[in-house]
Parts: sequence; structure tokens; C-alpha cells
Amino acid sequence: MRLHGRALRLTIIVDDTDTWHHKPLFTEIVHRAHAFGLAGATVFRGSEGFGETSVVHTTRLLSMADDLPTAVVIVDEEDRVRAFMSQLEELPISGLITLEEVEVVHYKGRDTTAS
Repeated sequence: MRLHGRALRLTIIVDDTDTWHHKPLFTEIVHRAHAFGLAGATVFRGSEGFGETSVVHTTRLLSMADDLPTAVVIVDEEDRVRAFMSQLEELPISGLITLEEVEVVHYKGRDTTAS
């Protein structure tokens, strides 16, 4: 798959302790993106952050090392990303979801035919 030019970036920020059917919520989002055939998804774990509660969670303090921010970032063509968003409706996402227009200047998947 090749992706070039205008695209949409979907960012979903959840807590690293959020779960769906006893699995991390971010894992469920990535697996749904994969099954939907999107170009890719990446999970970034934050080392510090705060949200709606204004409580700062950080890896520097053992007592606050839970509920760290975790971002799932997905980039694909706009129509594919918007269609995928229906896959998120049943999930208990209490964090932030954003969409941004981006320009893809390079994306090339691995050649799966070569061994």
C-alpha cells in the first residue's frame, strides 16, 4: 500500500490502564484498525500528563505512575479514517479524540513478497 499527499491523522488518547474485555483499550483500537485495513497505527506511551481531572500522572512518582497517557495515532486517506471511526463507538473511550489534516511525504510498506 502506498499513501501520498493529503491524509487524515486520527489521534486517540486514553489511559494506559483503560481496558476492553480484559485487554488494554489501546490494543483493541490497534487491532480494529488492522482488521479494517488501515495503513497503520502506532501507540505512544506518555511519561507524564494530565487531563480532565487536572491530576498530573508521571513515571517519576511511583504513586502516580498509573493512568499514564497513551496515544494511538492512525494516518490514512480521509474517507477511510472517517469510516473507521464507527468502529470506536462501542469502546469506552473517556479520553480525547482528534482529527487533523496532514500531508504524507513518504510512506512505503515493507515488501512482503521478498524473503
